[in-house]
Amino acid sequence: MNITPIAIALLAASSAHAASPANSTAQTIYLGGDIVTVNDAAPTAQALAIRDGRILALGSERDILTLRDGETRVVDLQGKTLIPGFIDAHGHVFNTGIQALSANLLAPPDGAVTSIATLQQSLRNWVAKPQNREHGIILGFGYDDSQLKEGRHPTRQELDAVSQELPVLIIHQSGHLATLNSKALALAGFGPDSQDPEGGKIRREADGKTPNGVLEETAFFGTLLPMFANLNDRENEAIFKAGMTLYASFGYTTAQEGRASTSAVKTMYQLAQKARLPLDVAAYPDIQIARDVIAPPYYSSHYLNGFRVAGAKLNLDGSPQDKTAWLTQPYFVPPAGQKADYKGYPSMSDEQAAHYIELAQRNGWQLLTHVNGDAAIDQLLKGIEASEKQHGKPDRGFVAIHAQTARKDQVASFQRLGIFPSFFPMHTFYWGDWHSDSVLGKERAQHISPTGWARELGMIFTSHHDSPVALPDAMRVYYSTVNRISRTGRPIGPDQRVSALDGLKAQTLWAATQYKEEHDKGSLEVGKLADMVVLSANPLKVKPETLADIRIEETIKEGVSIYQRDGQSAQESTACTDSTRCSAVATTAMVAAGLLHHQPH
Repeated sequence: MNITPIAIALLAASSAHAASPANSTAQTIYLGGDIVTVNDAAPTAQALAIRDGRILALGSERDILTLRDGETRVVDLQGKTLIPGFIDAHGHVFNTGIQALSANLLAPPDGAVTSIATLQQSLRNWVAKPQNREHGIILGFGYDDSQLKEGRHPTRQELDAVSQELPVLIIHQSGHLATLNSKALALAGFGPDSQDPEGGKIRREADGKTPNGVLEETAFFGTLLPMFANLNDRENEAIFKAGMTLYASFGYTTAQEGRASTSAVKTMYQLAQKARLPLDVAAYPDIQIARDVIAPPYYSSHYLNGFRVAGAKLNLDGSPQDKTAWLTQPYFVPPAGQKADYKGYPSMSDEQAAHYIELAQRNGWQLLTHVNGDAAIDQLLKGIEASEKQHGKPDRGFVAIHAQTARKDQVASFQRLGIFPSFFPMHTFYWGDWHSDSVLGKERAQHISPTGWARELGMIFTSHHDSPVALPDAMRVYYSTVNRISRTGRPIGPDQRVSALDGLKAQTLWAATQYKEEHDKGSLEVGKLADMVVLSANPLKVKPETLADIRIEETIKEGVSIYQRDGQSAQESTACTDSTRCSAVATTAMVAAGLLHHQPH
């Protein structure tokens, strides 16, 4: 008997519950462009058919068109490229909503802030809008001292120049610190007698006592997190929706909230109860403060209308660009006021870290652990080794998030202990120069996010954006993973580069594997979800240095279009441009200003 490729596809579809022999017609067919499947067994196809949100068949145009009936929608890609939907290996979709609704303080190419003067003007422009100016606080997101002409953080006095009457709070692009003006510091209770909290610092002026406006780590989180924990449902939903909208515009069909609070989890769950979310969202509540929601009905191995709590998040140090990551060797240039042997600091003791790691494995929770510095990675490895003695080796249960300064021996330990590395190669673009010249020095900077070492060992990995640290720009992640070139064109660890196909897998198939969802996502295969992205060009055919120029034309979740490019750039979409979104900003601002009164330090 002669079995055609389309017949084989339909048999496979039947076994995968994507279609039945009695009803094998396609609801939608895509053809007329490149189809990149990210499936090594069949890497390309001429056409793809969908039914009931899943892939019914792939093959030649001639064969796939035999699945058409009078109601089938045939989509001509017109030379564009269809790939699997991008999967967010690590980001913060809820917090990205805050970024989308705040004053944009990002440097080029994502914003226009290049100096303290332009930062001040951006804040003035934001508060001057009628919907923002009467609501009690000036809120900005995304400034980066390494990209400012002055090469430093703004001072409280420079934010006072924006407003002395209103509190001003601007969040650093890393998300690990913020700068406040004098009014905000006073409302938050910070003064000369304030003590540094454990795992954080209040930066001081020359007298060694007066806060200069910059709050690091827990000093910042202790101010910000209670602020957003007390927003009402409507305000939280507006933030969450803004984050999902921005993610979809960058081609993501699965998003992550990688350090969720209890209130954020409840907001996301409640919104999913009302209606199917536009994309899938997996949340990882903070294991220290939000364990109450790492339980049913929130915690599940399956999505409920697009939402699930998938595990827990642990944070062991800060960020290298802020020089708060915990290193084994001193920073190349220590931050102001620190000695030459300064190495950053941990978020907690070895005993505390080991406790949370064991707790996660004992409960079967997938644990995502933030570890930027190699000393923090050592702490994670030590804790996992201790937990393994009690519970055995975990099955992809532990993910090392960022692992930016991982040494080669530590990458080998990831393999030995079954730890899944999720690297942050975007740092090679955004902060490659800063790491080389100030944070780590040229030699150590070459090996940040060592994807090449992982591939040498035959390991798979994922690449992420950690939005809102950076925009959730999948093509910028892709570009950085493959090219490792800084903003100024400097190569950052060319020996750590990977192929264009590996770079694509790191945000699709391998990301699905990290989530343990590879049976449903990550590649275009019969029976899998029809989660797809239409690109303006084939990323496997263009020059690698042009990957970031490829546009997201459409994002498709389970066969349904959730984003179509309409001429507005993704960068422009981060601005507060319509009354609904701006109203959400205003409401958030009013609540924030009121809550600042209740944060004693």
